[in-house]
Amino acid sequence: MRTPGPLHELSDGIARFQREVFPAKAELFARLAGAHRPTALFIGCSDARVVPELITQSEPGELFVVRTAGNLVPARASDPDGVTASIEYAVSVLGVTAIVVCGHSGCGAMTALAEGADLSSAGSVARWLRHADASVARTAETGPGRLPALIRENVRVQLENLATHPAVARALAAATLGLHGWVYDIPSGGVSDVGRAGGL
Repeated sequence: MRTPGPLHELSDGIARFQREVFPAKAELFARLAGAHRPTALFIGCSDARVVPELITQSEPGELFVVRTAGNLVPARASDPDGVTASIEYAVSVLGVTAIVVCGHSGCGAMTALAEGADLSSAGSVARWLRHADASVARTAETGPGRLPALIRENVRVQLENLATHPAVARALAAATLGLHGWVYDIPSGGVSDVGRAGGL
């Protein structure tokens, strides 16, 4: 008996992957089974419309991906979290040489901040979005231009937050790591470079 709805679609997708995709890439997956050497950490939004491997046309194993609501990166704090641990692992253990923070058009998190949405019924979301306080404070635009400006500024602020992590700071000092800020435009497929941290 088939399960209706999203689970059925996911099961069908797995069957197609095993039948059509995996055989064509069997050699690649055999290599990946014993090696994990991505060259870049991609920090993007959790938004289902933003798929890092699709946008960059990367093969499995090439990107180490962290996705958070609003592509937010908490500055270093005394209590580690999953994002912090993933950043440290990517830089200190895997040795990635580039980190990309990628925002995107129509971001729900940035829209809520730009419009001053009432998040009183979503306390965890409201607390998480505090990592964008500086982004909001530094965005002077009003009207229709506020959301795109906030999305761009937020990417820059998250790059600054990244640089507070010791593993990242050490790699930047050694010139073995570059930080890059992008914004992906969903309707056009375009990707804009919106600045880099520390001149790298």
